[in-house]
Amino acid sequence: MTVTPFTLTTDPAALDDLRARLRSARWPEPGSGPGWGLGADVEYLRDLAAYWADGFDWSEHEAALNTLPHVRVKVGGHDLHVVHARAGASGYPLLLAHGWPDSFWRYSKVIDLLTDPGAHGGDPADAFDVVVPDMPGYGYSPAPVGAPLSTVDVAGLYADLMTTLGYETFGAAGGDIGSGVVRYLALDHPTRVSAVHRIDAGMPTFTGDRSELSEEEREFLRAADSWRDREGAYAAMHRTKPQTAAVGLADSPVGLLAWIVEKLRAWSDCHGDVESSFTRDEILTNVTIYWLTNTIGSAMRMYSANAAIPAEQAERRVETPSGFALFPADLVTPPRAWLERTTELVRVSEMPRGGHFAPFEEPELYARELREFFRPYRGRRP
Repeated sequence: MTVTPFTLTTDPAALDDLRARLRSARWPEPGSGPGWGLGADVEYLRDLAAYWADGFDWSEHEAALNTLPHVRVKVGGHDLHVVHARAGASGYPLLLAHGWPDSFWRYSKVIDLLTDPGAHGGDPADAFDVVVPDMPGYGYSPAPVGAPLSTVDVAGLYADLMTTLGYETFGAAGGDIGSGVVRYLALDHPTRVSAVHRIDAGMPTFTGDRSELSEEEREFLRAADSWRDREGAYAAMHRTKPQTAAVGLADSPVGLLAWIVEKLRAWSDCHGDVESSFTRDEILTNVTIYWLTNTIGSAMRMYSANAAIPAEQAERRVETPSGFALFPADLVTPPRAWLERTTELVRVSEMPRGGHFAPFEEPELYARELREFFRPYRGRRP
C-alpha cells in the first residue's frame, strides 16, 4: 500500500540524551549586554533550556499530536509524513504547505477548526478535508537522497500526493516556503488547483526596469532588499553553506534552540516577548520535533535548491484565482499592485494582528479567512 497509518514515537534513550546535552551545555558570555540586539538573548535561552531539560514533558505533547490522523504516503520515491484529516462527505480538499523553521506543527491548531467548523461557531458547509504534509527533510518526512528538493520539486510531489489520496482537484494554501510551493502548484498544475491562498508573496524577484513599476511596488522591492541586509544572514548561510551550520546545530540542542527561537520572536506579532505569541511548551514542541528527527540540516539545504530556481520561473504570473491574508507583523508586506501584477488576484485581507506564523499565532482568524476565501471555489473545476 502507498498510504499507511503512522504514529509519532520516541525512544526514551533519545530524550535522556537530549536532557544530558542540555544540562551540560557550554554557554557564551552575553556580549555587550542582555537582550536580542545581536541575536539570541543568552540569558533567556539559558532559562528556557533549563525548563526543556527538567520541566518540559515531551510525551504529553507527542500524545496530543498523535490525536491527529497521521499517515505515511509513498510518492515519487519519497516517504511523506502527512496529517490527513477528513471532514466527511462534504469536505472540500485543502492542502496546507508549511515553511521554515517549522513543520506540520504550523497548522496543528487549525486542523480541527477547518474539518469541523460547525463545532467552532462556523458553517458546517465550510468543512475541509485537510492535508498537511511535512516537506521532505522536515519533521517526520525523511530527507531526500541526493540533491535537495526545491519548491518546484515539492509542488510536483504534492500534486502526486493529492492524486494518491483520491483528490483530483483541490485548494492550496501556504506561507513562507509553503507560499512558494502552492504558487508552483498553481503554475505547474493549473488543472488541479481550483484556487490558491497565501499569507505572503515571498521575497520578490524582478529583473525588469524598476521605473516601469508603481512607486509602491518600488518601495516594496527596496523594503525587501533592506530586510535581506538586516535580517537575511541566516538565509545566506542556508543557501551557501548549510552543512557548516548543520554540524553544530545537529550536535547542540541549545544551538538549535537559539537558531529557531530567535526567528519565532523576530517574525511573530509578539512585540519583543516571544512568549506572548507562543507558550514555552509550544516553542519547545516545535524545536523538539527538529531535534528528534535531526532535520535541521536537510531543512536548511532546501534554501540552496531554491536559490538555483531561474529568475524567469520566479517571475511567472499565477493565473489561478489567488487570495492573500496579510498579517501586520510578517516580514515584508506586498502592495496590492504587486499582487495584481504577479497573480490573478481575487481577494486581499488585511488582518488585524498576527505575523509570519499566523496559522499558529492566530488560528481562529486564519481558519475564518480560509473558509471565506475558498467558499466560491468549492466544486469548481479549474
